[in-house]
Amino acid sequence: MPYGTWECSDFPPRRKLRKLAGRLPNFLRQGYFTNAFWICQEEKYGYNRQMTVSKLFNSQSKTIASAAGILFISSLISGVLGFARNGLLSWRFGASEATDMYFAAFRIPDLLYGILIMGGISAIFLPMFAEQMERSPQAAWKFASNLLNIIVAFLFAFAVFVFLFAPQLIPFVAPGFSSSQVETTVSLTRLMLLSPLLFGISAVFSGVLHYFQRFFVYALAPIFYNIGIILGIIFLAPLWGIWGVAVGVVLGAFLHVLVQAPAVWKVGFSWQPLWNFKDASVKKAAVLAFPRTIAAAGLYINIIVVTALASLIAGGSITIFEYANTIQQLPVGLVGVSFALAAFPVFSRFAAQKDFARLRETFAKTAAGVLFFVLPFSVLIFLLRAQIVRLIYGAGDQFGWDETRLTAAVLGIFAFGIIFYAVIPLFIRAFFALQDTKTPTLASIASIAVNIASALVLMQVFASSNAFSQFFVSFLRLGGIEDVRILALPLAFVVAGVFQLGLLSLLLARRIRDMFGKEFLVSLAKTAFATLVAGAVAYGVLQLYGRPFPLETYLRVLTQFLLAGTAGTFTFFAAAFVLGSREALHFWKILTAKLYGK
Repeated sequence: MPYGTWECSDFPPRRKLRKLAGRLPNFLRQGYFTNAFWICQEEKYGYNRQMTVSKLFNSQSKTIASAAGILFISSLISGVLGFARNGLLSWRFGASEATDMYFAAFRIPDLLYGILIMGGISAIFLPMFAEQMERSPQAAWKFASNLLNIIVAFLFAFAVFVFLFAPQLIPFVAPGFSSSQVETTVSLTRLMLLSPLLFGISAVFSGVLHYFQRFFVYALAPIFYNIGIILGIIFLAPLWGIWGVAVGVVLGAFLHVLVQAPAVWKVGFSWQPLWNFKDASVKKAAVLAFPRTIAAAGLYINIIVVTALASLIAGGSITIFEYANTIQQLPVGLVGVSFALAAFPVFSRFAAQKDFARLRETFAKTAAGVLFFVLPFSVLIFLLRAQIVRLIYGAGDQFGWDETRLTAAVLGIFAFGIIFYAVIPLFIRAFFALQDTKTPTLASIASIAVNIASALVLMQVFASSNAFSQFFVSFLRLGGIEDVRILALPLAFVVAGVFQLGLLSLLLARRIRDMFGKEFLVSLAKTAFATLVAGAVAYGVLQLYGRPFPLETYLRVLTQFLLAGTAGTFTFFAAAFVLGSREALHFWKILTAKLYGK
């Protein structure tokens, strides 16, 4: 290439230098262009790498399916990290007093998070931010900054209150704890109060990213949160015990904010020191958020009640419930929450445009998609419950065989509720899109009451030997374990889920007529049949492998899990394709498009 003829057009500032270089003597000009060429190429490659990362972090999802796919993968990675987190926790502490105190200490910070963040911001921010953006971007950014400042102030005030009165509050959370356990739990609670403050900031960031459909960077946040906790378990727990895990929680919350901040600034957010309680949009946000805040408070109070009841059972019961609950939350988060979050902006736009026909159609298709994935998930989790628990929590010596059996039994009951709890977020988001927070609030409060009442009654039933309790002991293979009252808690959870979904369905049907047509019912029937076939195959593989090979080692349990799980999964998709399932064909279309770039 002759010197002076090539162009490094990606870097316009060099053009003036080339003109100046043209006036130099030949030997100097030749050296200049040789060095400049390689410097320019290096800068171009660096610039391209930077732009690739920037493009990835600021990529926009165009459809519900692509957005749900991103959130699905994120939830899967986050779920795997969550399993790794709890597996490491079990390996280091088992199901012990230390883990019971750790999980109990989470409850009040979680309550703050639920009341002002999950109940307040997540319910109203996106529809109102979209409404403000329709008026003008300047109004939307002012609304975001104003609301962010107010939320953080309220969170700080509540955190100070809890910090001061934690010694009086913890005995209500865990009445079965000794005085030394209460003291440690109080200190852990005070430390972890930093996390809801950070999550308050992160929630506003997430709402902004949702509006601009920047789901990729939003999806990274929970992954980094789990990484923070894992770092605490690996590096800090050996030094500080359970305190190291609590520090990891705060670190994870900080990373949750940090990973979203650059993308939020990229789309136009700029923090403003606004503090206007009288602003009309803030008043409207408070009115809309109040019912949902009450519902969220009820939900987290419900969790506190469950924790209190578990503390009255044998030691380690809080941990056993939490370990099983973490596993059942994976499909709910992977499928239910991912689809609901991805569909929410679309629901909000159709509702704002009063296009209820498209809202109804989109809702039915999304619900069918949720059930397509969650039905086989539930069946496989139930069948493989013992293998799952042993693989995640039983690798070390701290988690014994009785703890494994009880955790597997709790998970087996939870599996029946996964179907209902995966669909509930979609119904709630549909009401939110209609700017109706009151209806799902009342339904949530009613289901919480059902859950608590059922748990209290069922604990009494499982406390004695009777036909009902013996059925579950036999069905879940718990012979030889005397205290099985822990089974009352997940069973009450399932009863409440059935009640809540049924109530939400009836109430939403009044707002959106003919919500589920023939096409949805046919799709559901195909999914159910494919699930039954997959379950039968997975169970057959379990029996065939388990009989000739005693499952005494970790490797053999892993092999059985992989064989049965893989056989069940492939059978489900094969049966769905044979039946002509719309969801299966759509999933295959998206998968091949991603793989082959079509």
